[in-house]
Amino acid sequence: MTTPDTQRPRPGSDILRTALRRNVGAMVSGTVLMGLYQAGETAFPIALGLIVEHTMRDRSPGALAVSIAALAVIITTVSLSWRFGMRILQGANTTEAHRWRVRVAACGLQPVARDVDLKSGEVLTIATEDADQTADIIEVVPLLISSLVAVVIAALALGLADIRLGGLVIVGTVAILSVLSVMSRRIGSSTREQQARVARAGAKVADLIIGLRPLHGFGGNHAAFRSYRRVSTEAKHQAVTVARVNGVYAGTALALNAVLAAAVTLTAGWLAFDGQINIGELVMAVGLAQFIMEPLKLFSEMPKYVMIARASAERMALVLTAPPVTAPGAGRPAAGGDLEVDCVRHGALRKVRFRVAAGEFVAVAAYQPRAAADLASVLALHVPPDAYEGAVRVGGQDLADLSAEAVREHMLVNPYDGEIFAGTLRSNIDPSGSSRAVPEAVEASMLTDVVALHREGLDYAVRDRGANLSGGQRQRLSLARALAADADVLVLRDPTTAVDAVTEQLVARNIAKLRRGRTTLVITSSPALLDAADRVLVLDDGVITAEDTHRNLLATDEAYCLAVAR
Repeated sequence: MTTPDTQRPRPGSDILRTALRRNVGAMVSGTVLMGLYQAGETAFPIALGLIVEHTMRDRSPGALAVSIAALAVIITTVSLSWRFGMRILQGANTTEAHRWRVRVAACGLQPVARDVDLKSGEVLTIATEDADQTADIIEVVPLLISSLVAVVIAALALGLADIRLGGLVIVGTVAILSVLSVMSRRIGSSTREQQARVARAGAKVADLIIGLRPLHGFGGNHAAFRSYRRVSTEAKHQAVTVARVNGVYAGTALALNAVLAAAVTLTAGWLAFDGQINIGELVMAVGLAQFIMEPLKLFSEMPKYVMIARASAERMALVLTAPPVTAPGAGRPAAGGDLEVDCVRHGALRKVRFRVAAGEFVAVAAYQPRAAADLASVLALHVPPDAYEGAVRVGGQDLADLSAEAVREHMLVNPYDGEIFAGTLRSNIDPSGSSRAVPEAVEASMLTDVVALHREGLDYAVRDRGANLSGGQRQRLSLARALAADADVLVLRDPTTAVDAVTEQLVARNIAKLRRGRTTLVITSSPALLDAADRVLVLDDGVITAEDTHRNLLATDEAYCLAVAR
């Protein structure tokens, strides 16, 4: 089965075209309204010039009233067209950014099916900042067109007064855009590099936060901090470079626009002094010279935003066009099936073989942490089936023959460092809001004391990454989420490392009770969980070396006793 994103290449230019095509209606409406806004803004100095000229010839109250009414109409048009035009464009922009965020996030949730050399932190940056900057193209094009409308109207009005004034505006605008289009290319390349370095820094800090505890354990935290500082410094230097380039661009655009406005003003003054244009046309020319600064500034900034949008679209294409590492199957496992690992060789695993029967509770005592991590990665589909030897079967079917969605609906692998999200206790336990086992999961994970501690109960607000919870509370919250999912096959890795011994005993008994009749595998060194399991598999040096109950192994296996006894 192929996903929609892999059916057709989606380079950055295709992403931009798709965004524009999906929002044609909103962009047309926005362009018309923003064109009215710019036309009204341009009409204001033109109207002032006509009013001055007309008033000098006809000083009647009626002429004054008509002039005031005309200005009122222009001001009303400017106000309403801007308000509704920007509302339409920003609504379309926000919606399109959301679509691309969801698309990139969906690809990020399929790590097995994507061959992309990006870490999760980089994918996060692409799904947020790059999606937003790509969607900005929806506002950029209408604003570009409306600014062009303003420049054309100003050039025509000045040309009617004197052809030299109109020609000056047209020639000056073309010269300004020619200079700025060359500079915008530098902005695009610098921005792409900055986004890549910021994403790498984000990925590095995400990895650092996740691994901070084990890093402290073996004293590697200082080296990790130095590595992050180096990556962060590179991102800072590139950000300064981009800011410098943007500053030069903005300064150059402002200076060129000011020169053009000054040239138009001085030329109009010379023509009026020479008697070639009248006072009303002079007022109009001076007013347009001042007004034209805004659309010219907006017009001259558009190439920069187009290059930024294109750079962001190219980065999104890295994820969206990444070819599959392996072609996922289309099958679905049978409900309530077993779990079988058949001669799997990967990383620290060497010909691992075992079977967890349907409804059985089995614990794996891994003597080497690397082997435990590799086993969990294989079961969690973080490693594609063709990247390791052997096979993993769920309900009698190979993982290679099943779709990732079907496997995850049937088998849940809960890591020891499960993420906690900003929201509430309830939304973290039951993100979909559809679980009927939330009370049982809260009780089984011994999260009841956390719920009782706060007046809001399960509606207690949780900060991002569980910043307002202790390590043990975060771990129990993650366990509650896994239990509430009520998966046919549940795999837990070290679910009680951050809780005290008494709580650990209660959690172990509760898991065994709640999961009775459901297939459960726990990778752990906890004596309480090992004792609660129907049987224990000893994983040593990458192979299963022993199999029995916890108590029998304690009595007969000295190495096991030394490894798990506390």
